[in-house]
Amino acid sequence: MSTSTAGPTTRPTTGPTPATSPSPSSAPTPDTGAHTPEAAGLIADARRRIDDLDGRIIGLVQERMAVSAVIQRERITSGGRRVNLSREMEILAHYRDQLGKPGTALAMTLLELSRGQI
Repeated sequence: MSTSTAGPTTRPTTGPTPATSPSPSSAPTPDTGAHTPEAAGLIADARRRIDDLDGRIIGLVQERMAVSAVIQRERITSGGRRVNLSREMEILAHYRDQLGKPGTALAMTLLELSRGQI
């Protein structure tokens, strides 16, 4: 009589394995939501670019605010009003023309950030 030291018996597969649970490589990574390392790498690189762009945008907004303060100061010093509504309407139209309705909201935010800084 012989004793078997082999592990559990396995059945041969005959066809595709059912997709009952994703393999570890197809589970989304928590930080990117990607299902492959390649996609995770692309997303991480793109996010770094977005972070860089956001930093540049913030810097430009701060620069815009400073330039607007100069304009407001000069306008007030010369006897004018702090805000020039016709110019603001031009800015709103420009952003709307370039970016659609969300552009108007963006322009309003920029104008709000730039008003009354002096």
